Amino acid sequence: MKVNTYPALSRIISVLLITLLIGCTAVPEGVEPIADFDSEKYLGTWYEIARFDHRFERGLDNVTATYTRRDDGGIDVLNRGFNQAVGEWEEANGKAYFVGDQDLGHLKVSFFGPFYASYVIMALDNEKYQYSVVTGPSRDYFWILARRPEIDDDTLQSLLALAQQQDYDTRKLIWGQHRNR
Repeated sequence: MKVNTYPALSRIISVLLITLLIGCTAVPEGVEPIADFDSEKYLGTWYEIARFDHRFERGLDNVTATYTRRDDGGIDVLNRGFNQAVGEWEEANGKAYFVGDQDLGHLKVSFFGPFYASYVIMALDNEKYQYSVVTGPSRDYFWILARRPEIDDDTLQSLLALAQQQDYDTRKLIWGQHRNR
């Protein structure tokens, strides 16, 4: 008697894929996305002040992220940085959507088809939207962003203290360089 194992195998693969896709929009344990988020105020260009190392940004400086409203209610993402080794600008276009309520700073962002990753805003200047601290689905991802290429030292020190309180290893930070190009 021959047994057809393909239906069981396809169910297992489907469950694994769904788990993989959902797991990437997680929030690190103990981290809370900011409440009362206003995506309209968040739109525009942000300068990368500091980040953890990742292959997709390795070797880049003058890194910015520009967010614009999409017609479908999502947010277009344009990440841009200058690659010193080759002397050229590199860009990555993506799209972001809210994971839950639109007043919660938790989005999912995709640069590669159907694969999304968490974009969790864990700190934000709620009045003027001048600085932001962002993490991903784990503590391996971390960015400090600002509306200008520099951030004042008092603000920076408070953001670093918050990161340390949340168990982010700030010794691993790569500090953004913003030079005129």
